[in-house]
Order: sequence, then C-alpha cells, then structure tokens
Amino acid sequence: MKSRLPGFYRLPLPERQNILADTVQLTAGERDELVSDIPLESAQADLMIENAIGIFSLPYGIAVNFLVNSRDYLVPMVTEEPSIVAAASHAARITRDCGGIEAAADPSLMTGQIHVIDVPDAEAAAARVKQAAPRLIETARSLQPRMVARGCGAREIGSTVLPDGSLLVHLVSDVGDAMGANAVNTLVEKIAPHVVTVTGGIANIRIVSNLSDRRLARARATIPEALLGTRERTGGEMAHRIDQACALATNSPHRAATHNKGIMNGIDSLALATGQDWRALEAGAHAFAARDGSYQPLATWRHTDGHLHGRIEIPLAVGTVGARITGNPRACLSLRLLGIAGARELAAVMAAVGLAQNLAALRALVGEGIQRGHMALHQRNQSA
Repeated sequence: MKSRLPGFYRLPLPERQNILADTVQLTAGERDELVSDIPLESAQADLMIENAIGIFSLPYGIAVNFLVNSRDYLVPMVTEEPSIVAAASHAARITRDCGGIEAAADPSLMTGQIHVIDVPDAEAAAARVKQAAPRLIETARSLQPRMVARGCGAREIGSTVLPDGSLLVHLVSDVGDAMGANAVNTLVEKIAPHVVTVTGGIANIRIVSNLSDRRLARARATIPEALLGTRERTGGEMAHRIDQACALATNSPHRAATHNKGIMNGIDSLALATGQDWRALEAGAHAFAARDGSYQPLATWRHTDGHLHGRIEIPLAVGTVGARITGNPRACLSLRLLGIAGARELAAVMAAVGLAQNLAALRALVGEGIQRGHMALHQRNQSA
C-alpha cells in the first residue's frame, strides 16, 4: 500500500472513496461502511451513552503521504476544522521526501492511584507498603488472570507521603492493547482493601491517572533546508524562523498553548476517528507539558547543519481493543484503513501525525501567515 496519492484532494468524493477502497483492498462490507451516511445506528448509540437522542456527525477524511518507520500509512481523521487534513498531508509530503518520520512508543504502562487518608503514621505506612510490595503485586495480578495470561497485568507498586500526612499509592499496570482506564480503575478498587490492611488508613480516591507518563510516544524528523523554501523565502530562512518560533513557545506559555493546540489538532482528529478517549489524551498531554513547573511545547524544531530537526514526546494512552472500539463500526474501519497491529503502533503513528501537524502550522505561521490557506478552506464551507 502507498499513502502517496497525487491529486487525491482534487477528485470528487465518490472517486476518493473508490481509490481508498482499492488501495486498502477493503471487503464489500467495509466498502459499504466507508460510503454509508449512517456511521452509527441509533440503537447502538443508545447503548453507548445515557439519554441518547440521535447521532451527531462530523467530517471523516484521510490524510495522505505519511511515511512512518519506512511504512506507508493512510491516516483517518475526524474534524470539523478546515485545513487540518490538508496541512497534515502537506507536511507528511515534506517529511516523506527526506525519508519520512521515525516514531516509537513505550509499553502500555498505566498508573492507578489510591489515596489513603487518616493514616496514623504515614512514614511508617509507606515503609510497610514498600516491604509488602511483592505480595501486593502478586495479589493484584491474581485479580486480573486474563490480563496476566496475555502477558499484561500489575508491574509495580509504591507510595508517596503527601504534605498533609496522607499517603498516595501508585499501582503501575501493563494494559496491553487497551486504552486501560477501565482495567486500571477496576484493579485499584479491588486492591484497595489490601492496601488499607497494610497502611492502616482509609481508602479515599481510587482511579487511573490520565497523566500517562509511563506510556510515552516519540517521533522525530530531519528535513533539509531545500524542502522548506517558499516563493517568498529560502529554505534556510524558513528553517531559522521555525527554530525561532519554537524558542518563543519555550519562553511564552501563551504561545506554547497555541503551539500544542496545533499538535492536538492532528492527534485528536486521529483519536476521534479510531474511537479513543480524546479528552484523556488532551488532559495527559497538557499535564505532561507542565510537568517541570512551566508550560512547555510538546514538539520542538532546531535548525542546525543545514537541516531542521524536529521531535515530539507525548503521553498517548490509546487502544485497539475493547467495547468502546468494537462497538463503533467507523472506529473499526479507521483501524483497518491504518493497518495498525496494536496500541503501541497506533501511538507511534499518532505522535508522527502530531509532529507533522506542528510542522505544517509553524511553516504557515512564519511564512504566509495562518489565515491565507485556512480561511480559503473556511470560505469554501461558508459558500457551500
């Protein structure tokens, strides 16, 4: 499969659908799902949320040109904002011409928190948790035998004494190809009585942390100056300006917020298309951006040695299994279009999309300005 589809955006919608179906070799049923104007039946929606009254639709598109780890990807995106799909595709074309984007993701480790209050002696309780850690891990693994059978399950447990004298217990679990929130929430609720026995306190909050900093994804690209030039500016000047724009995001949280929003434009669009919890991804990304006490850009670009070097590191708790995905035919179709093998591959591609989206935004900002291309597409929507 090739993600390089020249002139794809110029074709009528039915032709784009046919080319995509042929490129990915969709089955007859998958083709029907692709062209359907009813991506989710009302009866299924009624099972997914409370007080359902219907289906709300958003545009479903494909970003082309992505080459990640020397493999082609057609990236499904769900978004209402003009220019996101076009920008991602254009940036992917630039990176494609210099070998593509390299990306990787950590194992799917998620952290659950048990807040223990009214502890008689928090320091002594923390010492007992450390001593009992092997037994608590063994107990936690026994509570989820099917996950353990898949090579997943609880891995670590530890505690921190908080300034108010309470105790925060962290349980780290490998959730495999799942998003993991439900599995971790279930686990910390079940293990909490055992933690109480060890600590002598009262279990208060028991829930997953959406700062999934043990589940990071990274991507990087190196782009020769020659690929960045425009009619108005040389590639070297564009690379220098992008470098300086990143420096601004490092020094200004107001700019960093918009910088990171542009990254999440791509990540959220792919997350929506594949049925992910995009709100958890947003919370984790922004918390990670502020982890050192000041809000920083999630992606950076540096201009050295005639090249622009970009990298991103971001927590991405995504999944490819579970009822949330299997119950949504369009999410299943998106994973089929991607050809994703598991959650770590999805996270890696998602990080690559975020990096490409950031490059596209910065290149527009330091060049012609963000409004020219964006508003041209916006005007098309208004005149429809």
